[in-house]
Amino acid sequence: MRGDGVGGREGAAGRAAPRRLSKADRRRQLLDTALLIVREEGADRLTLGHLAARAGVSKPVAYDHFGTRSGLLIELYRWIDTERVNAFRDAMAVGERSLGECVRLLADAYIHCAADRTDEFHAVGAALAGSEEKAAVFQELLDNCVRMFVSVLSPHSTLPPAELERRCIGLVGAGEALSAALVRGSLTEAEAVRAFASMIEGGLRTPPG
Repeated sequence: MRGDGVGGREGAAGRAAPRRLSKADRRRQLLDTALLIVREEGADRLTLGHLAARAGVSKPVAYDHFGTRSGLLIELYRWIDTERVNAFRDAMAVGERSLGECVRLLADAYIHCAADRTDEFHAVGAALAGSEEKAAVFQELLDNCVRMFVSVLSPHSTLPPAELERRCIGLVGAGEALSAALVRGSLTEAEAVRAFASMIEGGLRTPPG
């Protein structure tokens, strides 16, 4: 969690004046704090008033950034997933990996996220259950995931870019279906990972002729 930091100017009481954060930095601090609240206290405790108290800001600051508790939950839901996807994509961009290794890591990461129902992403999602905003954001996150698949797989693909994107859309859909089966108990995590890895590798094949 980020604090306000300390400026170089001393106040009348001998304490350093707090450094004012930019709006973007303040938003990041509030999201960091919101994530900490979910981890330590659960999503039910995440309110704008409690967030303001934990972050050391006034309530109007929290309301200015998120408007409502639902708005805060939506932004946190989006932020957790985007940070996770971007971190995986950046990690995969470092060094050279074989196709088999990329496929295995991609399948394992995707399915593992679905299997872990205790993390903050699922806790926030459960708090948003049934909301129209969640459905819209979930589609946005799926689109982001498709872009990540394209980025990771494109170095190993001879398919035209548009065709690779279409196949990645299908692969993400397959990953969601396998994830749902895993949550229902129809598959083990290992079975889901093996099936998904096979689909990913098959999806990169160029049709004959």
